[in-house]
Amino acid sequence: MNSAGTEKPLDGRRIVVTRARAQAGILAQRIAELGAEVIECPTIEIQPPGNFLAFDRAVTRIDAYDWLIFTSVNSVGPFLSRLNHVGNSVADLARLKIAAIGSETAKRLEAVGISVTVVPERYQAEGILESLNADEMRGKRVLIPRAAKARDVLPGTLRQWGAHVDVVEAYRTVAPALDMSGIKKRLQLGEVDIVTFASSSTVSNFVQLFAGADLTAIVGNAAVACIGPITAKTVEELGGKVAITAREFTIEGLVKAIVDYFNLTRRIVPAKTPSTPSSEN
Repeated sequence: MNSAGTEKPLDGRRIVVTRARAQAGILAQRIAELGAEVIECPTIEIQPPGNFLAFDRAVTRIDAYDWLIFTSVNSVGPFLSRLNHVGNSVADLARLKIAAIGSETAKRLEAVGISVTVVPERYQAEGILESLNADEMRGKRVLIPRAAKARDVLPGTLRQWGAHVDVVEAYRTVAPALDMSGIKKRLQLGEVDIVTFASSSTVSNFVQLFAGADLTAIVGNAAVACIGPITAKTVEELGGKVAITAREFTIEGLVKAIVDYFNLTRRIVPAKTPSTPSSEN
């Protein structure tokens, strides 16, 4: 229970957040509000692309495109920055149709005056494709600013439909230099209830930071929670087992899935009593 004597759904739970430090705030805040201890372990760092040549070339002739598709909220800031850098503005996007992979991305775009045409029901590349059709996209010119490493299902399918697709590198995700000794010790001592992953890159970098060890061996008795099935698949490919997958592929959906998980297991697995932090924490 908290200091007011009222029980919160995540009281006594210890939850690892692996999102990039700049993005972790919303997830960390939500689970802390629900009573959990947040253990920050940012396994990705957002960096600019190696060069901006292709990116700038695309945004310079932005009016040549029919569609602009954002597959991550991380693409929005870099796109706006380069659009401004070449002397264009959001007003130059008025003729384009805009697709955003999810509500978070759409809100970021709409906050700067960009009208979003498509937000799929499923917040993943396949969801965007389900919201479009081959006849509509045939012959259209499409720009997709995205991470350096990303799945090819979206641009590949659009090209099969007859669209002309340009994919430009808007940012890179890298594993930061982190001292993992503290979290390693807490995992080994069973002091972590949940390890959360909000993207495939957070999973792969988490494993990389543990020198490529098997994911199940790394997390021990902690449950793994994923924001969606693509991330869950990456966990399984790297030797882990997924206990929680959000039905709605958003941060709020992930939080709800975690709360539901503990509601189901509460009678079987009681909340742990927080231990005294060690000097390494």
